[in-house]
Amino acid sequence: MRIIDLSATIAQTPENTPEFSATDITYHSQAEGAAAIDFLFKVPAALLRRGEGWATETITRLETHGTTHVDAPWHYNSAIGGQRAQTIDELPLEWFFGDGVKFDFHTRAECDPIRVADLEQELRRIQYTLKPMDIVLMQTGRDVFYGQPDYIFKGCGVTAEATRWLYDQGIRVMGIDGWGWDMPLHMQAQKALTENKPGIFWAAHQIDAPYSHMERLMNLAALPSFGFQVACFPLKIKGASAAPARIVAILP
Repeated sequence: MRIIDLSATIAQTPENTPEFSATDITYHSQAEGAAAIDFLFKVPAALLRRGEGWATETITRLETHGTTHVDAPWHYNSAIGGQRAQTIDELPLEWFFGDGVKFDFHTRAECDPIRVADLEQELRRIQYTLKPMDIVLMQTGRDVFYGQPDYIFKGCGVTAEATRWLYDQGIRVMGIDGWGWDMPLHMQAQKALTENKPGIFWAAHQIDAPYSHMERLMNLAALPSFGFQVACFPLKIKGASAAPARIVAILP
């Protein structure tokens, strides 16, 4: 089999990164590990291979949505379908491993969201019929902007109607290679304020359905339209609205 990494690397972010998406990592060297061993166990560096101890890292800041991640229903609303929304640690693991299907919208214009008709047309093009529990991936090509200051403003997004349509086909996990699943936030905000009504800002997130989506995927261009599996198990963080994940595609 062949494994394609669909995840971004978790790395220290530049100093000018907004706090809500910043990552801070402190690296502790093998020399520091040797000093710790000497302090804790009185074993000097001379008794260690190459005079070195353990290397470790401390992540001092990592927002759960700050890299490739899986959103839980709790992220969207506190209650969904009249019930308390599930957090990331409460979701069934069966959701996060299954057959993958890629929709190719890499030529889609900025802020032109993917609609139901677009999904149906793409399925006809690739000659595939969705089945319950498929994991659907939206290739928009915006992963090339990952790590750049304007990444948050890039993308087309998916409409609420298209998200609900996927849910009604039995899809419980879907993902996109842009900053977010919805149309970019600044465009949503502008439209919501202009029309002065709810149901516009963050509409695809808040469809009142218990589903998960993945954001900030990478390398979807390397995938065929179908014929692969996706493993996207999120970290088990108590009570969290999302969690980073090492998301991969598995090809025969």
